[in-house]
Amino acid sequence: MAQQRRMGGQPMFILSEDSQRTQGRDAQSSNIMAGKAVAESVRTTLGPRGMDKMLVDSGGEVVITNDGATILNEMDIEHPAAQMIVEVAETQEEEVGDGTTTAAVIAGNLLGEAEDLIEQDVHATTIVEGYHEAAEIALEAIDEQVGEADVDDEILKQVAESSMTGKGTGGLTAESLAETVVEAVRHVDDDGVNRDNVGVHTQIGASSNATELVPGIVIDEEPAHDEMPGQVEDASIAVLDVELEVQTGDVDAEYAIDSIDQLNAAIDAEESELQGYAEAIAESGADVVFTTEDVADRVSTALAGEGVLVFEGLKSSDAKDVISATGARRVGALDDLEEDDFGHAERIRIENFGDDDLAFIEGGAAAEAVTVFVRGGTEHVVDELERAIGDALDVVATALDSGEVVPGAGATEIAIADRIRQEAAGIEGRKQLAVTSFADALDIVPRTLAANTGQDPIDSLVDLRAAHESEGRAGLITDGETVTIADPFEYGVVDPADVKREAVESATEAATMIVRIDDVIAAE
Repeated sequence: MAQQRRMGGQPMFILSEDSQRTQGRDAQSSNIMAGKAVAESVRTTLGPRGMDKMLVDSGGEVVITNDGATILNEMDIEHPAAQMIVEVAETQEEEVGDGTTTAAVIAGNLLGEAEDLIEQDVHATTIVEGYHEAAEIALEAIDEQVGEADVDDEILKQVAESSMTGKGTGGLTAESLAETVVEAVRHVDDDGVNRDNVGVHTQIGASSNATELVPGIVIDEEPAHDEMPGQVEDASIAVLDVELEVQTGDVDAEYAIDSIDQLNAAIDAEESELQGYAEAIAESGADVVFTTEDVADRVSTALAGEGVLVFEGLKSSDAKDVISATGARRVGALDDLEEDDFGHAERIRIENFGDDDLAFIEGGAAAEAVTVFVRGGTEHVVDELERAIGDALDVVATALDSGEVVPGAGATEIAIADRIRQEAAGIEGRKQLAVTSFADALDIVPRTLAANTGQDPIDSLVDLRAAHESEGRAGLITDGETVTIADPFEYGVVDPADVKREAVESATEAATMIVRIDDVIAAE
């Protein structure tokens, strides 16, 4: 309905008739309900026993995953408040690479607690102030939970394994993949981890245990000619933006040929031009050529006879990867090609996988780039492994950069909630209710972990609190078929401290922004 105000006894229309407006409690309730619904949709995926979601789009494309950010992105959420929870997961993914489900679930539960407070006539501003104060206490509590031991390779493996367990990898697979992940990150650790130099390439076939680390890059390309060598050692590499075909004009034209001599002359001219390309490359000393343009069959045949390996029609992104890995310079004309433009690699080899040929460029001149070559039995398996390994690479890089890890398995959330409740006793006014509610919201993590392992959430939460009071650190450890309350550090269940910090901060920001909204105007 059109919104109107009366001035001088006459109605004044402010919004168009197509506009819809929701105000006050109704607006708050609608937004909070949307945020809670989104968080609830990913809650069952949390932890090592979390379940997967199957997402099917209108074209029949299927995604099977339990990665929070992937699920929320694939759901194509339109509600503006719910979209803020999606942004929480996206921010978590971009900043630290993991903990997306945790951040979304905490944000949703903060909204649920805020809804209860609003029903008790606690003002939204008071809730926001209380939540921000509780978040500051939470960050201090996280600092107190940081382990004292140095972050060495063993701890990094634990970080990687904790991240991957339950993400379609299986227990034994996660353990073996963790070593590959740590080795990859260590390879690019030179005065700080250069995460961009670690790539992930997937290939269907074999089991996930066949995943390996390639000291270089892998591109989905095949030789321009079948007779070209399948492997080149100590390769000199040229990267070209040159079309190695007969040059044609930009204007359509027809030529009249009156005799056989003229035809032969035209053929000889073409042959001479193509032969010139092949000779120029062969004489340059390049062993391997990558070009973003096409290569004529006669040129590739001639170069195959010279033992030169050629790849044609490269994507620009692949050409950039080759340049980064080998130190080559991109050349736009054969006349400009010089030895100084060459990149170098210890070995370039072609491997066949069913119908696919892949080029492995190993030991480049810069020797900086590495690739985790992921194997799996089906497309859905390798896609989920790619997501899991990508998250593991991110959290290992985060842990290595910061040098700080905290206990996982819900132990950190239990410790944070306990610290907040202690501090809440000294806060005056209704803001104390908001601070205490923040602590209650964090309980959703251990409660969800318990529910997803088949345990009673309330009993598990009580036991965890008691163990935390007596032992100082307690998490819900899933070991095979048993669930144990113990110190996560002893079982190698650890997370980077930055993952917890980012989850608390981003969830708090999203929840407080949604709670402060008391007027929603939707217009055509």
